Amino acid sequence: MKFVKMHGIGNDYIFVDCFEQSLPEAPELLAPRISDRHFGIGGDGLILILPSEVADARMRIFNADGSEAEMCGNGVRCVAKYVFERGLSRRNPLTIETGRGILRLQLNVQEGRVTDVTVDMGEPILDAARIPTTLPGNPVVEAPLILDDGTCLNVTCVSMGNPHCVIFTEDLTDQTFRRLGPIIEKHSAFPQRVNVEFVRVCSPQRVDVRVWERGSGETLACGTGACAVCVAGVLTERTQRKLTVHLPGGELLIEWAPSGSVLMTGPATTVFTGEWPADIEPTR
Repeated sequence: MKFVKMHGIGNDYIFVDCFEQSLPEAPELLAPRISDRHFGIGGDGLILILPSEVADARMRIFNADGSEAEMCGNGVRCVAKYVFERGLSRRNPLTIETGRGILRLQLNVQEGRVTDVTVDMGEPILDAARIPTTLPGNPVVEAPLILDDGTCLNVTCVSMGNPHCVIFTEDLTDQTFRRLGPIIEKHSAFPQRVNVEFVRVCSPQRVDVRVWERGSGETLACGTGACAVCVAGVLTERTQRKLTVHLPGGELLIEWAPSGSVLMTGPATTVFTGEWPADIEPTR
């Protein structure tokens, strides 16, 4: 199976072109094995690039634990780069079908290469039942989240096609982040689990963020998470609608536009290509 390793500011995935080869068998079983950073290729998950009847291409994403996600902002930028540079579509803007719906992507192309991509991520989902979360409020803004040890956190919840729990804090230390991230991800208030963003506000135009991703753990970046942070910042009156989001892997420019859509701009980078041996089968 041929693959391409790509990343968006450090949020790295193994991409498989299903235009030119068949869909991998049991991708939910393949993803954990191929994503393993010691015994596999290494990445935050597996992304399949497939033909679409309604867009230029379709994206399916499987987290490092094998669970299928609805959307990945950094991943979809990489898909757009691949589709354009491999000639699967030369449209600009182009469209990608995702679990979030059909997204429109504007490409910045220099000498035939895509350097960065602006994605119209659509309007944020703020209805608690659709996020989903059982926390009170529509929208869920600064709602109390009680952990098993009695810790109370004020959280703001947003869906960008996948669920996010945003926590504004000055403490981005490993001790706090790595302890609370997995606990919140699997908290009963989030029936489909949740992505968790810890946010330190530097100014109304800039924030520092660490992300604990549902199904993958700590990642260097999360595009949908950055969008959720911008929305949460506006809802809590901490930030402006145009925001630079600094993540461990780099920066994304996010705008919650007057139209209601969230626009995300960031790079997409190819790392290497390779072939996964056919005799390595996913374990059941």
